[in-house]
Amino acid sequence: MHQATTTTGGYPLATKDRLGRRLIQLYIGLALYGASSALLVEAGLGLEPWNVLHQGLAELTGLTIGVVSIIVGAAVLLLWIPLRQRPGLGTVSNVFVVGIAMDGTLALVPEVHLPAVRIPLLLAGIVLNGVATGLYIAARFGPGPRDGLMTGLHRRTGRSIRLMRTAVEVAVVATGFALGGTVGIGTVLYAVSIGPLAQLFLRVFDVPSASDGSTVVAEGQPRRAILRR
Repeated sequence: MHQATTTTGGYPLATKDRLGRRLIQLYIGLALYGASSALLVEAGLGLEPWNVLHQGLAELTGLTIGVVSIIVGAAVLLLWIPLRQRPGLGTVSNVFVVGIAMDGTLALVPEVHLPAVRIPLLLAGIVLNGVATGLYIAARFGPGPRDGLMTGLHRRTGRSIRLMRTAVEVAVVATGFALGGTVGIGTVLYAVSIGPLAQLFLRVFDVPSASDGSTVVAEGQPRRAILRR
């Protein structure tokens, strides 16, 4: 049985519905990513690698961690130029939405001090980060700036993505820690669990691909950048 080919504005309805779902999925995923990062900040038991750097720079500059995340994301995106990476809508949106959502969540969530609260908050943040990662990557609007940096370095150097990611994230964590960023059990737990979690939720939220003629799609290789550790 053939799918209906009714069109609106020159595009099949099924294609427009799929694009709409992908856009919603993208922005929900990015917002939840920022919220999950904020939960890890509030737990105070260790942050994901890049947010160790963001928190350290925030301590140094007096800016909020969300604003620092936006600035660093934009700076990393500039590195795509010599690496000849092509950004998509998701890439640019990632720079701004994650940082805004992080600061917004931090403004709403009260500070916690009891271990009985901080540990569940840490676990909730890591799981929510996995959900968010699956959502925005499965939407296929391009990798985030930091993930694209890994794939770009992989293409230019011929080294594995695993090696590139490890080298960059070790440098990022070391720099962030030296500046006052939080490294702890949460950092380790995040490192060992985010790959399997992201892979699980990529399957859950996967959107069947279709040619929709969109000029804002730049799929790249975000799955490999996230999952190969």
